[in-house]
Amino acid sequence: MTLDEQLQQLRTRAAALPEDRRLVMEAATRELEASGIAGRALKVGDTVPDFELPNQSGEPVRFADLVRQGPVVINFYRGGWCPYCNLEMRALQQKLPEIVDLGARLIAVSPELPDSAISTAEKNAISFDVLSDVGNRVASAFGLVFTLPPALQALYKTFGLDLAASNGDDSMTLPIPATYVVGADRRVIHAHVDADYTRRMEPAQVIDALRRRA
Repeated sequence: MTLDEQLQQLRTRAAALPEDRRLVMEAATRELEASGIAGRALKVGDTVPDFELPNQSGEPVRFADLVRQGPVVINFYRGGWCPYCNLEMRALQQKLPEIVDLGARLIAVSPELPDSAISTAEKNAISFDVLSDVGNRVASAFGLVFTLPPALQALYKTFGLDLAASNGDDSMTLPIPATYVVGADRRVIHAHVDADYTRRMEPAQVIDALRRRA
């Protein structure tokens, strides 16, 4: 089953949520799409800035060191609490051997604290680096960060989600999901950036982009 098919199943289940909750989430997505944030994010041809973040083991990972060795796939996700993100992470893990065979590295980035990154990696049986971007510093450099609207903040609390505790700050900001394939020259060669968190890049597209680069 493709990632999109799995996401569609999840969207179908989400449609059965109580109408008042579903409408809040749908309105927030429409507002974010209308803001034009996806169009302002880094795109194909742009140069990726250097960054260094701790992985799930607390070890520093520097982008410049990775890209010196070959292409890098960067996945920005909202957090381990997001079921759509977990589906995407597992789908990327399945393609990891092919990504590595093509001489590339795969990393994931979220605003969660390192402890949460460990949980996300363990829960999804992830063997690639999951980096902790507390404060969304790196995601901001990519143009991906937005502030959750108050209605959505309140709704998330009813779900038992404490973003301030998970992310280690009270900014109530998140990155929109994005996947970048970056060449050894640090330029973006393929990108998927979408304000609708229920839509993600198929891992097969990542493989195709790496093969074209090769």
